[in-house]
Amino acid sequence: MATSVKLNTGAEMPILGLGTWKSPPGKVAEAVKAAITSGYRHIDGAFVYQNEAEVGEGVHAMINDKVVKREELFMVSKLWCTFHGKSAVREACEKTLADLKLDYLDLYLVHWPMGFQPGGELFPLDSEGSTISDGTYFLETWEGMEDLVDAGLVKAIGISNFNKEQIESLLNKPGLKYKPATNQVECHPYLNQEKLISYCQSQGISVTAYSPLGSPDRPWAKPEDPSLLEDPNIKSIAQKYKKTSAQVLIRFQIQRNVIVIPKSITPQRIKENFQVFDFQLTEEEMKTILGFNRNWRVCPMQWSVKHKDYPFNAEF
Repeated sequence: MATSVKLNTGAEMPILGLGTWKSPPGKVAEAVKAAITSGYRHIDGAFVYQNEAEVGEGVHAMINDKVVKREELFMVSKLWCTFHGKSAVREACEKTLADLKLDYLDLYLVHWPMGFQPGGELFPLDSEGSTISDGTYFLETWEGMEDLVDAGLVKAIGISNFNKEQIESLLNKPGLKYKPATNQVECHPYLNQEKLISYCQSQGISVTAYSPLGSPDRPWAKPEDPSLLEDPNIKSIAQKYKKTSAQVLIRFQIQRNVIVIPKSITPQRIKENFQVFDFQLTEEEMKTILGFNRNWRVCPMQWSVKHKDYPFNAEF
């Protein structure tokens, strides 16, 4: 089974990575060390997670202990919405590199297609609680991203949370220099993203699945929300293979050739989440799991529904 996905840049991106959204600063360095020790070579982070210095700490501890070399790691970060002005992109990337203490990123993503008013607030809100736009359009932001590749600060660039129409606008941009290498989107059996994945892959754009376990620790979870890890149908497939529900949910993405980044700060779970290359779901089971789709989003970004570039009003 392939353990990596070939990007349109020619680079191999490990198909399984460690997610770090909601990993508290005091715990994330240990999580990164546990992941690298367990065999992970892909770490996914972002400026907005506010824990990149600690992620870097974990990475450097492993490099210094000769467990891994920098060039064996695939480090990902994301440009936050308050840095969408073309001239602000480099400064944002340099801040992330300084926090991680790295010379380059393997992949840098535009975190959302929406620009927010720049300043100290990560989520600048108006009096009605809606995010305030900066008036930029992501095609300008993309030119700033392309400059990072030319400057050698990043090896590849991509997008996150873009819908099909937004990707088309980008691919049809006059003077486009670099195509996005991946589109990182929420993806799990309750939001299986079949149409978007099929479109992206047809355009040579890989897909990365975030919240593949349904993000049970999201801050806005309600008791009545569906729980993927507790879903009896997933559990029964897991029992058949003597695996955990999480391992089945991760394996499901791998078999679709979708890069997947489960988040955990528990060393035992981090290790378990990587033990997914020794079993295979049948075609029937894959179909069954695809049938659980209910277009349920963990991360609807409800504060931005009025933003001109809000991605989730489209069908996909």
